[in-house]
Amino acid sequence: MSSDASGYRPLLRIPGAAAFFLAAAVGRVGIAMTGLGLVWLVRARTGSYGTAGLAAAGFALAEALIGPCLARLVDRFGQTRVLPFSLLAHGAAIVGVLAATSSTVMIAAAICAGAAVPQLGALSAARWVHLLREERTGELPTAFSLESLANAAAFLLGPVLVTALGAADDAALASAIAAALILGGGGTLATQRRTAPRPTRGHTTESTESTERTLLRPDFLLLAMLNLAIGLYFGTMGVSVSAFAIGHGVPEAAAPITAAASLSGLLSGWLYGLRRHRTPAHLQLVIATGYLAGTGLLLPLAPSAIWLGAAVVVTEAAVPPTLVLLNVLTEKSVHPTVLTEAFTWNNSTSAAGSALAASLAGRTADSLGASAAFALAPTAGLVLLVLSVTARRRCA
Repeated sequence: MSSDASGYRPLLRIPGAAAFFLAAAVGRVGIAMTGLGLVWLVRARTGSYGTAGLAAAGFALAEALIGPCLARLVDRFGQTRVLPFSLLAHGAAIVGVLAATSSTVMIAAAICAGAAVPQLGALSAARWVHLLREERTGELPTAFSLESLANAAAFLLGPVLVTALGAADDAALASAIAAALILGGGGTLATQRRTAPRPTRGHTTESTESTERTLLRPDFLLLAMLNLAIGLYFGTMGVSVSAFAIGHGVPEAAAPITAAASLSGLLSGWLYGLRRHRTPAHLQLVIATGYLAGTGLLLPLAPSAIWLGAAVVVTEAAVPPTLVLLNVLTEKSVHPTVLTEAFTWNNSTSAAGSALAASLAGRTADSLGASAAFALAPTAGLVLLVLSVTARRRCA
């Protein structure tokens, strides 16, 4: 691919950009800690993994289902108006979890926390679009790469911190830190009005309301299916790596393999964002998903943990560019009045795919072994490739 030299520094030098990006990045570490933190906390309070799982599942499900509705309010009324109420509700719900003395109250409070947690990644991405749309649209892939790096770093650091505190019998502290990071990062973001997109209420006419403020369009629905498919890959890998390590008698290998995959993704995303690619985004997506489908075939063939680690590193390199391109295409396919909602639906459909694949991979690993479970990864890659080719044909 032909490209011009670009980079992250020019973006972060835009007035206000570094401030909102760092605020959202800090908050995302807290979001990455919250689900696992609930598992440790509820398990410590109740002694039941089942109850802990229900609390974490309730949080995740509420986040996935209510998050887009909250994002729609953000699009309509503005980030700086909606964020304070969202943060207040989330903080109150976490206090409810920490103060609860019964399992039922803990689960209910966890569900409320998930429903109110702000989607800081989507809010940050919407700000980049707002800043770059007029004259610097070509830099959006770099901005989304920066967002991908922040997200990957959050989900690398957050779970490690939660696990360390939970193992030290400080599960309550882990949840409190997570809430503090979300409230601090989100609160700081809410004060930054200059870089916030303009709310759409009062700026759209009655005639455009029904047509522009809808995501029920073929192009976006196709992108939702693509995000669902990448979620299938995530869910497969999360379960299959652990099942493989345990099945081969080296359970301690799961953590380094997972860490190596995360580092591979960080490096890949960083390198991708350094250059400004001239190849159309739809064609780039076909190339990235084709690579993912091809390298994914290495996973079920791995004979040892070392080989699996190498295969995971090679395969994971395709993931950040794919996520960046999905955001780029989302920005192009929806009206600005529903952009935050669209970005949030990307996250929700990906989470749904991950949950579905995790369950399927777990059952496959139990009945047929980890190698069979890994076969779901190239299958997800193939689905991605087919959908990417379909999307490219639609834009041709």
